[in-house]
Amino acid sequence: MLNSTIEIKIKQRLNKLDSQDYDNIECWQIVEAFNKAQVEWARRQLHGINVVKEGDEGSTRRKDDLQVLLSTADLDLTDKEYYYFGKLPEEYLQWKRVDVYAKKDCCDKRRMTVYLAQEGDLNQLLRDKAKQPNFDWAETFATLIGNTTHIYTNGDFEVQSANLVYYRQPIKIQIDGCIDPYTSVASVGNIECEFKDDIIELIIDEAVSILAGDIESGNQFSRGTETAERNN
Repeated sequence: MLNSTIEIKIKQRLNKLDSQDYDNIECWQIVEAFNKAQVEWARRQLHGINVVKEGDEGSTRRKDDLQVLLSTADLDLTDKEYYYFGKLPEEYLQWKRVDVYAKKDCCDKRRMTVYLAQEGDLNQLLRDKAKQPNFDWAETFATLIGNTTHIYTNGDFEVQSANLVYYRQPIKIQIDGCIDPYTSVASVGNIECEFKDDIIELIIDEAVSILAGDIESGNQFSRGTETAERNN
């Protein structure tokens, strides 16, 4: 969907399509509200806040809707004796998995099964013989802390490479000639929404609800809130 179409739809639903009063909606407000709505929609779908409790990949629809946000990145790892750590990508939104290849002097490298664990359980996991990192079983665990991921080895093996699969933040739209609210500089081109048109329609309703709340327009706020995807 074109940015111009998004602008028209949002203004139409706010009854500001031809308004010449002092309370006009400026393009930078539309950009900010739409980008905020994208993030809110994505987080809600990933977490599964809906009647049927469908999180990411919980149904064919969720797989189809969210696949555009799935990304991969090779982690630049640093060895810290009993674990390796790598910085998460800047656009990181949610963990999916990490593919790790490890090596030991006695054996060829092998692919490890990596489980995401809680940082609070670290000491128990490292001490538990059934759960601690084990090269023979090709199993280990990782935690998230300080915008980094820690992949634990317990000194049993070396990590050769790690590829993170994750959900990234939605790409922010930009409107040509409009002030970018994040940089305060006029955009020199259009960056369009990456989602399918049916999802954009839902995000538009979410953005309308946000803008209506900003300008204290009760009717439009109620309509936008009710029509945004909250329980589907």
